[in-house]
Amino acid sequence: MNWNIAPINREIEGELQQKIDLKTKPIGALGQLEHIALQLGLIQQSLNPELRNPQILVFAADHGVAKAGVSAYPQEVTYQMVMNFLNGGAAINVFARQHNIQLKVIDAGVNYNFAGADGLIDAKIDFGTKSFVSEPAMTQAQCIAALNEGGNLVEEAFEDACNIIGFGEMGIGNTSSASMLMHLLTNIPLRDCIGAGTGLDNNGLERKRTVLEVALDFHGKKANPMDVLSTFGGFEIAMMCGAMLKAAELKMTIMVDGFIATSAFLMASQFNREVRDYAIFCHKSQEKGHTLLLDYLNAEPILDLGMRLGEGTGCAVAFPIIQSAASFLNDMASFESAGVSNK
Repeated sequence: MNWNIAPINREIEGELQQKIDLKTKPIGALGQLEHIALQLGLIQQSLNPELRNPQILVFAADHGVAKAGVSAYPQEVTYQMVMNFLNGGAAINVFARQHNIQLKVIDAGVNYNFAGADGLIDAKIDFGTKSFVSEPAMTQAQCIAALNEGGNLVEEAFEDACNIIGFGEMGIGNTSSASMLMHLLTNIPLRDCIGAGTGLDNNGLERKRTVLEVALDFHGKKANPMDVLSTFGGFEIAMMCGAMLKAAELKMTIMVDGFIATSAFLMASQFNREVRDYAIFCHKSQEKGHTLLLDYLNAEPILDLGMRLGEGTGCAVAFPIIQSAASFLNDMASFESAGVSNK
Protein backbone atom coordinates (compact mmCIF):
# COMPACT_ATOMS: atom_id res chain seq x y z
CA MET A 1 0.00 0.00 0.00
CA ASN A 2 3.02 2.28 -0.32
CA TRP A 3 3.26 3.68 -3.86
CA ASN A 4 6.72 4.94 -4.69
CA ILE A 5 5.72 7.81 -6.99
CA ALA A 6 8.59 10.10 -7.90
CA PRO A 7 7.87 13.82 -8.17
CA ILE A 8 8.24 15.06 -11.73
CA ASN A 9 11.83 16.09 -12.45
CA ARG A 10 11.60 19.58 -13.96
CA GLU A 11 15.24 20.00 -14.98
CA ILE A 12 14.39 19.76 -18.68
CA GLU A 13 11.32 22.01 -18.44
CA GLY A 14 13.15 25.04 -19.79
CA GLU A 15 14.56 23.10 -22.73
CA LEU A 16 11.15 21.62 -23.50
CA GLN A 17 9.46 25.00 -23.34
CA GLN A 18 12.10 26.49 -25.63
CA LYS A 19 11.53 23.70 -28.15
CA ILE A 20 7.77 24.39 -28.04
CA ASP A 21 8.24 28.15 -28.34
CA LEU A 22 10.62 27.89 -31.33
CA LYS A 23 8.20 25.92 -33.50
CA THR A 24 6.96 27.81 -36.57
CA LYS A 25 4.05 29.53 -34.83
CA PRO A 26 3.44 32.45 -32.52
CA ILE A 27 4.24 31.61 -28.88
CA GLY A 28 1.22 29.96 -27.27
CA ALA A 29 -0.68 29.69 -30.55
CA LEU A 30 -1.42 25.98 -30.06
CA GLY A 31 -3.01 26.66 -26.69
CA GLN A 32 -3.67 23.63 -24.54
CA LEU A 33 -1.77 21.38 -26.95
CA GLU A 34 1.38 23.15 -25.80
CA HIS A 35 0.61 22.42 -22.15
CA ILE A 36 -0.04 18.76 -22.95
CA ALA A 37 3.19 18.49 -24.95
CA LEU A 38 5.14 19.96 -22.05
CA GLN A 39 3.53 17.53 -19.61
CA LEU A 40 4.24 14.52 -21.83
CA GLY A 41 7.87 15.55 -22.14
CA LEU A 42 8.22 16.01 -18.38
CA ILE A 43 6.58 12.66 -17.58
CA GLN A 44 8.81 10.83 -20.03
CA GLN A 45 11.86 13.05 -19.35
CA SER A 46 12.28 13.43 -23.08
CA LEU A 47 12.31 16.18 -25.68
CA ASN A 48 10.69 13.67 -28.05
CA PRO A 49 7.93 11.90 -26.09
CA GLU A 50 6.26 8.86 -27.66
CA LEU A 51 2.82 7.37 -26.98
CA ARG A 52 3.24 3.61 -27.05
CA ASN A 53 0.56 0.91 -27.08
CA PRO A 54 -2.29 2.99 -25.59
CA GLN A 55 -4.74 1.03 -23.46
CA ILE A 56 -8.05 1.65 -21.71
CA LEU A 57 -9.08 -0.58 -18.83
CA VAL A 58 -12.82 -0.70 -18.09
CA PHE A 59 -13.63 -1.89 -14.57
CA ALA A 60 -17.17 -3.15 -13.90
CA ALA A 61 -18.80 -3.74 -10.52
CA ASP A 62 -22.15 -3.60 -8.77
CA HIS A 63 -23.18 -1.49 -5.80
CA GLY A 64 -25.46 -2.53 -2.96
CA VAL A 65 -26.79 1.02 -2.73
CA ALA A 66 -28.40 0.58 -6.17
CA LYS A 67 -31.15 -1.41 -4.48
CA ALA A 68 -32.19 1.76 -2.62
CA GLY A 69 -33.41 3.26 -5.89
CA VAL A 70 -30.60 5.73 -6.61
CA SER A 71 -30.42 4.93 -10.34
CA ALA A 72 -32.82 5.19 -13.25
CA TYR A 73 -31.70 1.71 -14.38
CA PRO A 74 -31.89 -1.68 -12.59
CA GLN A 75 -28.73 -3.35 -11.33
CA GLU A 76 -28.92 -6.02 -14.06
CA VAL A 77 -27.76 -3.43 -16.58
CA THR A 78 -24.21 -3.72 -15.20
CA TYR A 79 -23.69 -7.29 -16.34
CA GLN A 80 -25.68 -6.73 -19.52
CA MET A 81 -23.36 -3.85 -20.46
CA VAL A 82 -20.32 -5.99 -19.69
CA MET A 83 -21.61 -8.50 -22.24
CA ASN A 84 -22.08 -5.60 -24.67
CA PHE A 85 -18.44 -4.59 -24.13
CA LEU A 86 -17.30 -8.14 -24.78
CA ASN A 87 -19.41 -8.28 -27.96
CA GLY A 88 -17.87 -5.01 -29.19
CA GLY A 89 -21.12 -3.06 -29.29
CA ALA A 90 -20.65 -0.25 -26.76
CA ALA A 91 -19.49 3.32 -27.38
CA ILE A 92 -16.10 2.59 -25.83
CA ASN A 93 -15.60 -0.30 -28.26
CA VAL A 94 -16.35 1.97 -31.21
CA PHE A 95 -14.00 4.75 -30.10
CA ALA A 96 -11.21 2.39 -29.04
CA ARG A 97 -11.31 0.69 -32.44
CA GLN A 98 -11.38 4.05 -34.20
CA HIS A 99 -8.20 5.24 -32.47
CA ASN A 100 -6.35 1.91 -32.22
CA ILE A 101 -6.54 1.75 -28.45
CA GLN A 102 -6.36 -1.67 -26.82
CA LEU A 103 -9.45 -2.23 -24.64
CA LYS A 104 -9.56 -4.53 -21.63
CA VAL A 105 -12.74 -5.32 -19.69
CA ILE A 106 -12.38 -6.31 -16.04
CA ASP A 107 -14.95 -7.87 -13.72
CA ALA A 108 -14.06 -6.10 -10.48
CA GLY A 109 -17.20 -7.19 -8.67
CA VAL A 110 -20.28 -7.64 -10.83
CA ASN A 111 -23.28 -9.38 -9.29
CA TYR A 112 -23.27 -12.05 -11.98
CA ASN A 113 -21.44 -15.28 -12.74
CA PHE A 114 -19.81 -14.84 -16.15
CA ALA A 115 -18.48 -18.42 -16.11
CA GLY A 116 -15.27 -17.63 -17.96
CA ALA A 117 -16.78 -15.35 -20.60
CA ASP A 118 -14.38 -14.96 -23.50
CA GLY A 119 -12.29 -11.79 -23.30
CA LEU A 120 -13.27 -10.87 -19.74
CA ILE A 121 -10.54 -10.43 -17.12
CA ASP A 122 -11.75 -12.01 -13.89
CA ALA A 123 -10.66 -9.89 -10.92
CA LYS A 124 -13.92 -10.25 -8.99
CA ILE A 125 -13.62 -9.28 -5.34
CA ASP A 126 -17.24 -10.15 -4.53
CA PHE A 127 -20.67 -10.14 -6.15
CA GLY A 128 -21.13 -6.43 -5.61
CA THR A 129 -20.60 -4.26 -2.55
CA LYS A 130 -22.92 -4.06 0.44
CA SER A 131 -25.34 -1.15 0.68
CA PHE A 132 -23.52 1.68 2.43
CA VAL A 133 -26.88 2.95 3.63
CA SER A 134 -26.67 0.52 6.54
CA GLU A 135 -23.12 -0.96 6.54
CA PRO A 136 -19.70 -0.39 4.97
CA ALA A 137 -19.63 -1.11 1.26
CA MET A 138 -16.63 -3.42 1.66
CA THR A 139 -14.20 -4.66 4.25
CA GLN A 140 -10.78 -3.08 4.41
CA ALA A 141 -9.32 -6.40 3.24
CA GLN A 142 -11.53 -6.27 0.15
CA CYS A 143 -10.58 -2.65 -0.44
CA ILE A 144 -6.87 -3.44 -0.26
CA ALA A 145 -7.36 -6.42 -2.59
CA ALA A 146 -9.10 -4.17 -5.13
CA LEU A 147 -6.39 -1.51 -4.94
CA ASN A 148 -3.68 -4.12 -5.44
CA GLU A 149 -5.51 -5.83 -8.30
CA GLY A 150 -5.80 -2.52 -10.14
CA GLY A 151 -2.06 -2.06 -9.74
CA ASN A 152 -1.34 -5.57 -10.99
CA LEU A 153 -3.35 -4.99 -14.16
CA VAL A 154 -1.47 -1.77 -14.89
CA GLU A 155 1.83 -3.55 -14.34
CA GLU A 156 0.79 -6.07 -17.00
CA ALA A 157 0.01 -3.23 -19.40
CA PHE A 158 3.37 -1.62 -18.66
CA GLU A 159 5.16 -4.89 -19.38
CA ASP A 160 3.32 -4.91 -22.71
CA ALA A 161 5.14 -1.63 -23.58
CA CYS A 162 2.14 0.61 -22.79
CA ASN A 163 3.08 4.08 -21.52
CA ILE A 164 -0.28 5.87 -21.72
CA ILE A 165 -3.37 4.38 -20.11
CA GLY A 166 -6.96 5.37 -19.45
CA PHE A 167 -9.58 3.96 -17.14
CA GLY A 168 -13.31 3.54 -17.56
CA GLU A 169 -16.05 2.04 -15.44
CA MET A 170 -19.48 0.45 -15.51
CA GLY A 171 -21.58 0.03 -12.41
CA ILE A 172 -25.20 0.94 -11.75
CA GLY A 173 -25.19 3.16 -8.65
CA ASN A 174 -21.59 4.27 -8.92
CA THR A 175 -22.35 8.00 -9.17
CA SER A 176 -23.69 7.65 -5.61
CA SER A 177 -20.36 6.26 -4.43
CA ALA A 178 -18.47 8.95 -6.33
CA SER A 179 -20.62 11.69 -4.79
CA MET A 180 -19.94 10.41 -1.28
CA LEU A 181 -16.17 10.24 -1.90
CA MET A 182 -16.18 13.72 -3.39
CA HIS A 183 -18.08 15.21 -0.46
CA LEU A 184 -15.97 13.58 2.23
CA LEU A 185 -12.61 14.34 0.59
CA THR A 186 -13.35 17.93 -0.51
CA ASN A 187 -15.93 19.16 2.02
CA ILE A 188 -18.05 20.43 -0.87
CA PRO A 189 -21.70 20.21 0.32
CA LEU A 190 -23.17 16.79 -0.40
CA ARG A 191 -26.13 18.13 -2.38
CA ASP A 192 -23.71 19.88 -4.75
CA CYS A 193 -21.94 16.57 -5.37
CA ILE A 194 -25.09 14.67 -6.38
CA GLY A 195 -26.34 14.57 -9.96
CA ALA A 196 -28.84 12.68 -12.09
CA GLY A 197 -26.46 9.84 -12.93
CA THR A 198 -27.99 7.67 -15.64
CA GLY A 199 -30.91 10.08 -16.03
CA LEU A 200 -33.01 10.41 -12.89
CA ASP A 201 -36.02 12.72 -13.02
CA ASN A 202 -36.56 15.33 -10.28
CA ASN A 203 -38.33 12.87 -7.97
CA GLY A 204 -35.61 10.28 -8.46
CA LEU A 205 -32.91 12.85 -7.84
CA GLU A 206 -34.54 13.91 -4.58
CA ARG A 207 -34.78 10.26 -3.50
CA LYS A 208 -31.08 9.80 -4.28
CA ARG A 209 -30.19 12.85 -2.18
CA THR A 210 -32.24 11.53 0.73
CA VAL A 211 -30.62 8.07 0.55
CA LEU A 212 -27.11 9.54 0.54
CA GLU A 213 -27.86 11.97 3.37
CA VAL A 214 -29.21 9.07 5.47
CA ALA A 215 -26.03 7.08 4.74
CA LEU A 216 -23.85 10.02 5.74
CA ASP A 217 -25.74 10.44 9.02
CA PHE A 218 -25.43 6.70 9.70
CA HIS A 219 -21.65 6.47 9.22
CA GLY A 220 -20.62 9.98 10.22
CA LYS A 221 -17.94 12.05 8.55
CA LYS A 222 -14.98 9.75 8.06
CA ALA A 223 -11.64 11.39 7.25
CA ASN A 224 -9.11 8.57 6.80
CA PRO A 225 -8.83 7.81 3.05
CA MET A 226 -8.98 4.04 3.51
CA ASP A 227 -12.05 4.35 5.74
CA VAL A 228 -13.76 6.62 3.21
CA LEU A 229 -13.03 4.29 0.30
CA SER A 230 -14.01 1.07 2.06
CA THR A 231 -17.18 2.56 3.55
CA PHE A 232 -18.58 4.31 0.48
CA GLY A 233 -16.57 3.17 -2.54
CA GLY A 234 -17.07 0.48 -5.14
CA PHE A 235 -14.81 -2.31 -6.26
CA GLU A 236 -14.36 -0.66 -9.67
CA ILE A 237 -13.53 2.69 -8.06
CA ALA A 238 -10.98 1.10 -5.74
CA MET A 239 -9.38 -0.78 -8.63
CA MET A 240 -9.18 2.41 -10.70
CA CYS A 241 -7.60 4.16 -7.75
CA GLY A 242 -4.94 1.49 -7.33
CA ALA A 243 -4.40 1.40 -11.09
CA MET A 244 -3.81 5.15 -11.26
CA LEU A 245 -1.32 5.02 -8.41
CA LYS A 246 0.61 2.18 -10.01
CA ALA A 247 0.59 3.95 -13.40
CA ALA A 248 2.14 7.05 -11.80
CA GLU A 249 4.69 4.89 -10.01
CA LEU A 250 5.67 3.45 -13.41
CA LYS A 251 5.85 6.97 -14.91
CA MET A 252 2.99 6.31 -17.32
CA THR A 253 0.66 9.04 -18.56
CA ILE A 254 -2.80 8.67 -16.98
CA MET A 255 -5.90 9.63 -18.95
CA VAL A 256 -8.68 10.55 -16.51
CA ASP A 257 -12.23 10.10 -17.78
CA GLY A 258 -15.43 11.55 -16.26
CA PHE A 259 -17.02 11.94 -12.84
CA ILE A 260 -16.49 8.41 -11.51
CA ALA A 261 -12.90 8.18 -12.75
CA THR A 262 -12.14 11.64 -11.38
CA SER A 263 -13.47 10.61 -7.96
CA ALA A 264 -11.12 7.61 -8.13
CA PHE A 265 -8.30 9.99 -9.02
CA LEU A 266 -9.24 12.26 -6.11
CA MET A 267 -9.01 9.19 -3.89
CA ALA A 268 -5.63 8.28 -5.37
CA SER A 269 -4.32 11.77 -4.64
CA GLN A 270 -5.22 11.24 -0.97
CA PHE A 271 -2.94 8.21 -0.87
CA ASN A 272 -0.10 9.94 -2.74
CA ARG A 273 -0.31 13.53 -3.92
CA GLU A 274 2.45 13.07 -6.52
CA VAL A 275 -0.01 11.21 -8.76
CA ARG A 276 -1.39 14.55 -9.91
CA ASP A 277 1.53 15.41 -12.21
CA TYR A 278 0.98 12.24 -14.27
CA ALA A 279 -2.70 12.87 -15.11
CA ILE A 280 -4.35 14.41 -18.15
CA PHE A 281 -8.04 15.18 -17.62
CA CYS A 282 -9.81 14.21 -20.81
CA HIS A 283 -13.23 15.83 -20.57
CA LYS A 284 -15.78 17.60 -18.42
CA SER A 285 -18.83 15.46 -17.80
CA GLN A 286 -22.37 16.76 -17.63
CA GLU A 287 -22.76 15.04 -14.26
CA LYS A 288 -23.40 17.83 -11.76
CA GLY A 289 -20.46 17.34 -9.42
CA HIS A 290 -17.78 16.97 -12.07
CA THR A 291 -17.22 20.67 -12.77
CA LEU A 292 -16.80 21.37 -9.05
CA LEU A 293 -14.46 18.41 -8.68
CA LEU A 294 -12.30 19.52 -11.61
CA ASP A 295 -12.15 23.02 -10.13
CA TYR A 296 -11.11 21.55 -6.77
CA LEU A 297 -8.29 19.65 -8.47
CA ASN A 298 -7.33 22.74 -10.52
CA ALA A 299 -7.68 20.52 -13.58
CA GLU A 300 -8.18 21.77 -17.13
CA PRO A 301 -10.09 19.15 -19.14
CA ILE A 302 -9.37 18.79 -22.84
CA LEU A 303 -12.97 18.42 -24.02
CA ASP A 304 -16.40 19.70 -23.05
CA LEU A 305 -18.85 17.82 -25.30
CA GLY A 306 -21.74 17.35 -22.90
CA MET A 307 -20.85 13.67 -22.45
CA ARG A 308 -21.86 11.69 -19.35
CA LEU A 309 -21.49 8.06 -20.36
CA GLY A 310 -18.44 6.79 -18.51
CA GLU A 311 -16.84 3.61 -19.88
CA GLY A 312 -13.63 5.55 -20.57
CA THR A 313 -15.25 7.19 -23.61
CA GLY A 314 -13.82 10.61 -22.75
CA CYS A 315 -10.32 9.10 -22.74
CA ALA A 316 -10.80 7.47 -26.12
CA VAL A 317 -12.22 10.62 -27.75
CA ALA A 318 -9.48 12.84 -26.27
CA PHE A 319 -6.61 10.49 -27.15
CA PRO A 320 -6.04 11.79 -30.72
CA ILE A 321 -5.71 15.30 -29.29
CA ILE A 322 -3.01 14.04 -26.93
CA GLN A 323 -1.41 12.41 -29.98
CA SER A 324 -1.50 15.77 -31.75
CA ALA A 325 0.38 17.36 -28.86
CA ALA A 326 3.17 14.79 -29.13
CA SER A 327 3.20 15.03 -32.92
CA PHE A 328 3.66 18.77 -33.16
CA LEU A 329 6.46 18.64 -30.57
CA ASN A 330 8.25 15.88 -32.47
CA ASP A 331 7.53 16.70 -36.11
CA MET A 332 6.75 20.39 -36.55
CA ALA A 333 9.56 22.50 -38.00
CA SER A 334 11.36 25.09 -35.95
CA PHE A 335 11.99 28.60 -37.22
CA GLU A 336 15.63 27.67 -37.77
CA SER A 337 15.03 24.35 -39.60
CA ALA A 338 12.33 25.88 -41.83
CA GLY A 339 14.29 29.03 -42.58
CA VAL A 340 11.43 31.17 -41.31
CA SER A 341 12.21 34.52 -39.72
CA ASN A 342 11.48 34.77 -36.01
CA LYS A 343 11.01 38.22 -34.55
